[in-house]
Amino acid sequence: MDFVKKRRIALSSLFFLSGLCFASWATRIPEIQLKFSLSEAELGALLLGMPFGSLIALPLAGFMVHRFGSRIVLLLSGLCYGFFLVMIGLSDTLYTLAGVVVVFGMLGNIMNIALNTHAIEIEDLYQRNILGSFHGLWSLAGFTGAGIGGLTIYFGLPAFHHFLVVAAIVIAIVVFSQAYIIKERQSRGGSGMVLRRPDNLLLRVGLIGFFGMMCEGCMFDWSGVYFKKVVQIDPSYVAAGYVAFMAAMASGRFASDAIINRVGKVLTLKVSGILIGLGLSLAVIFPYVATSVIGFILVGFGTASVIPLSYSIAGRSKVFSPGVALSLVATISFFGFLLGPPLIGFIGELLNLRASFALIAFMGLCITLLMSIRREVFEGVG
Repeated sequence: MDFVKKRRIALSSLFFLSGLCFASWATRIPEIQLKFSLSEAELGALLLGMPFGSLIALPLAGFMVHRFGSRIVLLLSGLCYGFFLVMIGLSDTLYTLAGVVVVFGMLGNIMNIALNTHAIEIEDLYQRNILGSFHGLWSLAGFTGAGIGGLTIYFGLPAFHHFLVVAAIVIAIVVFSQAYIIKERQSRGGSGMVLRRPDNLLLRVGLIGFFGMMCEGCMFDWSGVYFKKVVQIDPSYVAAGYVAFMAAMASGRFASDAIINRVGKVLTLKVSGILIGLGLSLAVIFPYVATSVIGFILVGFGTASVIPLSYSIAGRSKVFSPGVALSLVATISFFGFLLGPPLIGFIGELLNLRASFALIAFMGLCITLLMSIRREVFEGVG
């Protein structure tokens, strides 16, 4: 096996590590709510700590990767991600837990920027698109983490012991991969400053990521509610839409590289927006079990390529270094993830959930629109 392939396997394991840590935390949220006797509103406030930490970490991540290189940032943030997962299980006061959750969110996004910066380096060596498969492993880790969490809960293990098991896996992955996560080649150039206005390409790609993350946030937070209140499915199957979406998004990410290499990034993003709009429209117009599941599958396939492709395009900026370009695009995109779910709730309260999902369908079509107007911005993208 050549060294480049070993580098890809090592980086893949670190993408898996990131998804595993996040999913492990998510499976224990109900237990944490019970442990600290949190109301729904108090839990909601606690959970805001993670996106808050993620948001403030984005410019810091870009600076660190530009200044020190993705290798050291990636390996250290990976170890610290596992350590602070254990700290969540050790927290014995709500204030301590809130602070740890903020840091956990920061580390997750610092690792995310370093992961994708290094992935673009390896993608260049392969001279074809491979970023989708890395993101597919992150999604696959989500299912694995949920399975491990379910088993530990079934056997009555407390969150701290569960997180210790995951931390041991983290250490093993970092030790295995560190020999193959080498310092990247000299940066393509570009500015290392983070607090600057993005150029036209990064602004457009950031907006595409914004709409993509808004759709993802909607599906993560509201798919179960939609199936319960609009589709009115049996309570035992209320997660059917979410599972259909997640399975389609994960498999779509593994398949996306071959598709992108065949038809190009621009056409793939255009079709992605159409799939999101079509899938959500199907669920809105025909809110029945079969049509809604099919619709959510289409949304999963549509969202699969949006963020990996946005990062792939951003990482080849001629104006900014890869780490900073990724930070700029990720910052714009992340606001979609923050704003989407509350917007769904507001419109759902004002009108109804079908109207909310109809709006998100339009947001998906905006991806296609952004890829179709002033196409000269994407010259050379492929």
